[in-house]
Amino acid sequence: MTEPAAKHLDTDTPHSARLWNYWLGGKDNFRADREAGDAIAVMLPSIVALAREDRKFLRRSVEHLVRDGGIRQILDIGTGLPTADNTHQVAQAVASETKVVYVDNDPLVLVHARALLAGSPEGVTTYVEADLNDPESILRAARETLDFSQPIALTLLGIVHFIRDDEAALAVIRRLVEELPPGSYLAIAHGCHDINTAEAHRIVDFWNERGTPKIKYRSAAQITTFFDGLRLLEPGVVPCNRWRPDGDPGMDVNQYCGVAVKE
Repeated sequence: MTEPAAKHLDTDTPHSARLWNYWLGGKDNFRADREAGDAIAVMLPSIVALAREDRKFLRRSVEHLVRDGGIRQILDIGTGLPTADNTHQVAQAVASETKVVYVDNDPLVLVHARALLAGSPEGVTTYVEADLNDPESILRAARETLDFSQPIALTLLGIVHFIRDDEAALAVIRRLVEELPPGSYLAIAHGCHDINTAEAHRIVDFWNERGTPKIKYRSAAQITTFFDGLRLLEPGVVPCNRWRPDGDPGMDVNQYCGVAVKE
């Protein structure tokens, strides 16, 4: 794993990765993140449940891809801060030889990456500092670890909504998927505004005034277009809590997700 470069760490501006870490019960966050997290939770009390359901979707989808889809390579873009049930831990618990490449551009994630994202001896876990807006850099770095002649699972969980231009978001996803061989998968989790609509708009406005990076929530129909050309697995694009839940899915959260295969 490459030694992360030193960067200025802005602790006064709330950051999405640290906010998520706070909602998941982590300790890698600062006062500004906690204050913003509490304010957002007042506007939309289900936001903490959303964060937890997103993490559960990660676990269920990765387990399915590795156990049932035969995937042994994962490109996880938008890693976030390490918490419980990280992608490599879930995947390598099913098949220890699974290779995982994490991609993120947050300075605090860089600080923790080498210490906390250690994989199994049989598998490989590496970290790439890059931005989703630059898919060429991601692909170039990922090729150092992953074999692009074999199926790869591309996971974009809670990150595409940071590309606010619809055409740019679609272009980035298409470019990444274009390089994946048949038998590969795409998993997306994306904030939405067609559940708890008024509260969702308030959250987006609040965050875009105070936090970084800025976000854009989309509808189920808009998110579904990101899977064009792929075969969506059942149950399609649904709230995270309804994607193959282990039990009672509970209340729907403001985050849609889906998994599709490239045939």
